[in-house]
Amino acid sequence: MSVLESVPVGLIADIGGTNARFALCRPGQEAYEEYSLPCADFPGPVEAAETYLKIVRLAVRPKIGAFAVASPILGDKVIMTNHPWHFSIERIRQALGLRSLAVINDFAAVALCVPHLLPSNRLKVGGGTSTADAPIGVLGAGTGLGVALLVPDGTHWRVIPTEGGHVTMPAADEDESAVLHVLRRRFGHVSAERTLSGPGLVNLYLALSEIAGHPPESVEPTTVTERGLMGTDPLCLAAVRMFLAMLGTIAGNLVLTTGGRGGLYIAGGIVPRLTTLLPTSLFRSRFENKGRFRHYNMAIPTYVITHSYPAFLGLSSLLYQSLEQLPAEC
Repeated sequence: MSVLESVPVGLIADIGGTNARFALCRPGQEAYEEYSLPCADFPGPVEAAETYLKIVRLAVRPKIGAFAVASPILGDKVIMTNHPWHFSIERIRQALGLRSLAVINDFAAVALCVPHLLPSNRLKVGGGTSTADAPIGVLGAGTGLGVALLVPDGTHWRVIPTEGGHVTMPAADEDESAVLHVLRRRFGHVSAERTLSGPGLVNLYLALSEIAGHPPESVEPTTVTERGLMGTDPLCLAAVRMFLAMLGTIAGNLVLTTGGRGGLYIAGGIVPRLTTLLPTSLFRSRFENKGRFRHYNMAIPTYVITHSYPAFLGLSSLLYQSLEQLPAEC
């Protein structure tokens, strides 16, 4: 038996408000047998996982597991933010017959993938070189704005989830000031997430439409992105460009605040679709434009994560750590 074959197969899952994505993997390896199931079709994660295991038809059931859940993980009881599921981690472990089950926040799983990315899984934007054993900042723009920090911890990396998506969004020029003025009338406090997310793209578009005196159109985030990329709608293009500029501001603030000289990584569903605009955007210049600390940020690299399933890669890493901590079976 090879060393790889002797390592147990693990069950991993990325559970969101709409779908539960399952896969198998051996610790530290790429996931396989990926399959997505609608959460609404099942009363809870156990039933969804059992259905998945029937689909893949394993000869031997997994004995270790790692799940990422779109919810704060504050203890054994998990209450999902955007779905009715609520469950006990220990009861799920027992019901699925697992020796261990690690459950973490979904963006924490994404952050854990960073040390394991191959060069082909990331796109560098601008210059800079990573400093070994220094903290790494991770941003994820999607339905919301995820923010996390990776810090070295011996032979592993420890992820520190944060609520950095809710910091106050600053304006770097008069155009942004005008947009934020419009958004403050609507929301009061304008967080970074109010502009740097799918709904945030729409907020930017609506504010720019109001400032330009154009009747606002009801649009989805994908509409703003597609029209901006095609250049068929000047206001959508302006919204996308402002989004990337503001993202650079927040990214630069994050590495200054945390000492993130290991690099800044961007995940989520939005920015990987905008890579053709990144070279001509203000993202990198805003990231570097920190006055007397400009040279500090210039030395830090920024990357866009292009891996198809970054949460699975992070969960595979977590699975390996969990396996190391298990007592030997009798």
